[in-house]
Amino acid sequence: MRSVIQRVSRARVSVDGETTGEIGKGILVLLGVSSTDSEKDAFYLLEKTLNLRIFEDAGGKMNLSLLDIKGELLVVSQFTLYGDTRKGRRPSFIEAAAPVEANRLYEFFVAEARKQIERVETGRFQAMMDVELVNDGPVTILLDSHKNF
Repeated sequence: MRSVIQRVSRARVSVDGETTGEIGKGILVLLGVSSTDSEKDAFYLLEKTLNLRIFEDAGGKMNLSLLDIKGELLVVSQFTLYGDTRKGRRPSFIEAAAPVEANRLYEFFVAEARKQIERVETGRFQAMMDVELVNDGPVTILLDSHKNF
């Protein structure tokens, strides 16, 4: 499982002009699921995400986590995180999970997040989405449950 974590002052996702999820201060997660992922990968990525110390403390140092600041979470599915561009010019998505399994693990990730975070918003799985954000910092972190980077 892979994610792009962005610290945001606000973010919103919409489908066909309808807002499906919107948050204030917190983290936008672009989440990709591979064909080899399981709940173990989702737990690992969620724990990392919620506990990353990427928010500033009173001294201006990145010492606080999303849990510490009681921030909000917006989770957007993004299979293109498994796009392989090593050959040719068109990405191959062969490593991405099939839609049924990807949706199951995406929903699992969101459900587990809701057990720990008061406000968790989402996009719409397999929809064409418009994602708007104000990246605070900017702070952007890449995570991979298989520790490939």
